[in-house]
Amino acid sequence: ALKAEPEAATSERVLVIATTRPETMFGDTAVAVHPDDERYRHLIGRTALIPFVQREVPILADARVEREFGTGAVKITPAHDPVDFEIGRTHGLPRVIALDQTGRLTEAAGPFAGLDRFQARERVVEELEKRGQLVRVEEHTHAVGHCQRCDTVIEPLVSMQWFLRVKPLAEEAIRAVREGRTRILPENWTKVYFEWLENVRDWCLSRQLWWGHRIPAWYCAEGHVTVARHAPSACATCGRTELRQEEDVLDTWFSSALWPFSTLGWPEDTEDLRTFYPTSLLVTGFDILFFWVARMMMMGLKFMADHPSRAHARDPDAVPFRVVLIHGLVRDPYGQKMSKTRGNVIDPLEVFERYGTDAVRFTLLASAAPGNDISLQYSKLETYRNFCNKIWNAARFVLMHTDAADVVAATEEVPPTLVDRWMQSVLHRTIAEVTRDLEEFRFHEAAHRLYHFFWHDFCDWYLELQKSAVAAPEDSPRRRAARRRLREVLETALRLLHPFMPFITEELWQRLPHEGETICLAPYPTADPARVDPVAERQVETLIEVITKVRNIRAVMNIDPAKELRLLVRPLTAEAAALIEEQEAAIRRLARVQRIERVSSLDGYQQVARDVAGEIEMAVPLEGLIDVERERERLRRTVEKLERELEQLERRLANADFLERAPEEVVRETRERHEEVSERRQRLLAILRGL
Repeated sequence: ALKAEPEAATSERVLVIATTRPETMFGDTAVAVHPDDERYRHLIGRTALIPFVQREVPILADARVEREFGTGAVKITPAHDPVDFEIGRTHGLPRVIALDQTGRLTEAAGPFAGLDRFQARERVVEELEKRGQLVRVEEHTHAVGHCQRCDTVIEPLVSMQWFLRVKPLAEEAIRAVREGRTRILPENWTKVYFEWLENVRDWCLSRQLWWGHRIPAWYCAEGHVTVARHAPSACATCGRTELRQEEDVLDTWFSSALWPFSTLGWPEDTEDLRTFYPTSLLVTGFDILFFWVARMMMMGLKFMADHPSRAHARDPDAVPFRVVLIHGLVRDPYGQKMSKTRGNVIDPLEVFERYGTDAVRFTLLASAAPGNDISLQYSKLETYRNFCNKIWNAARFVLMHTDAADVVAATEEVPPTLVDRWMQSVLHRTIAEVTRDLEEFRFHEAAHRLYHFFWHDFCDWYLELQKSAVAAPEDSPRRRAARRRLREVLETALRLLHPFMPFITEELWQRLPHEGETICLAPYPTADPARVDPVAERQVETLIEVITKVRNIRAVMNIDPAKELRLLVRPLTAEAAALIEEQEAAIRRLARVQRIERVSSLDGYQQVARDVAGEIEMAVPLEGLIDVERERERLRRTVEKLERELEQLERRLANADFLERAPEEVVRETRERHEEVSERRQRLLAILRGL
């Protein structure tokens, strides 16, 4: 805090003001107080003398002054502070430049002229103390701008710059979105877009850089300015022929704002402009919604509204795009924004080399919940690298067990099996769901559906259930039909996956019988509602559930994998009974069951592990396979542990703050874990009851 001297005619001799920048006092042109601050209301309209230079400046009132800062009276330096600059504009204050481009004090600083800003700060404080005008010095934490490259403290300076009056352009850009001519998704970003444009300021276009588009302005010796599309031969004002072009270049976002039409031949009337402007979709990050998207909107509406291409265009609107899809930032594994300063930038080339380009691409898509940032977890990259391996191995299995001759089966009348009808139904339902997800920009949902379909439905079950048919005698129509259908499903799945994993799908597709040169040009799969078979899906889901639950009993009860089991089943419906009979071989092979016994009741059986799959009650006799008492005690402890975890998950999901503030992916994973733990607990309780 330091003392300024009010005019001699008043009874007050000093006014204590607070500042973090004593070295800029030589550029002060006012002292400001809040208009409602009773402490200083009687001083408003008077003047004060700035120490050292004895400059008389007004004491004025302005609502932008923070009464709680320091003494509530602040010095105003319009040439060296953005807020002070605005206050100076409001009150018509002069701008005295106290710091030059090198960070040294100017002649306005009198005896301190030529000093470096940091040296000047120390010297000014020392001199104020000697003169008895320093009240106190205290620590104050505040934001100070630094250069992102060299960490130098930034000094605000007043300088001559070129500006673009944005408000009329912004009004058109706002109107286009309000009218629905351009949609911004997720819709919450529309509000941000409006807030920015409704409070927009004039755009400073000029930059003092070595590289860029030079501003098309020329100066004559008289200081007149000529702005022209091409270099003028003479000054437009006085006719002088000796001209100097402006050395400043345009802000890079200015040329970027012209991108949607400048790349298509503008200002000429080209076929590309008629065909491709406006574009249907722009995908971009939220951090450049104002810097780029809003400015492209303004420029497009300005320069394309009356352009000749609009008269014959596919879409005559002047907006540059119909939909803007906003995605989050890709952050490091700890959720921090990547920056060179932090040293946490992940080199994409290194990640591609380690995990594969397709795996990285799929990871980003699977993590791209609308509006949420992506934390690039290495565990996810490994998961989807494994997925690539799964696709490769599954395709290799199909290629190894099929050949071109299997295509002959297409002409043979071999009715599809239950498993074939199930696979076709699941495939076409997945095609419909993925297509809908893509149309609605839910790329993460589409990725998760594809992952589940290929890994679980196709690899885990369809391939396994078809192995017996694939291994049938060589001349068997059943064998040829199974092989052909395997190829068909794989080929369709590769086309479905291609936008998500272009490289591995192209490589594998080329090894299958196909039409056309590349999968890129192959038609994207379309769903056939007639192929969706709810009955087949229900029956195979029951079959899968039977096999899975027998496997779970073996795992939970620690039964030796080499030991084959007895399986007791009680079908509750005729359909369930027929399913058991038809699929007995598959159940025995995939669940490692020695024999399946159909019984009318399970009530009289002791020491069995019971479960239910659809409309089938079943039990696995355990006598001679395990120590029942020891397993019973172990299962009780496991159930207690699961109940404790379940309680924690339920508390978390009951927390409104967690549901509202946590990333969508975290909430989804928590719900999935809750469901998983709950199901496992119920399964173990059922087994305990059987013991």
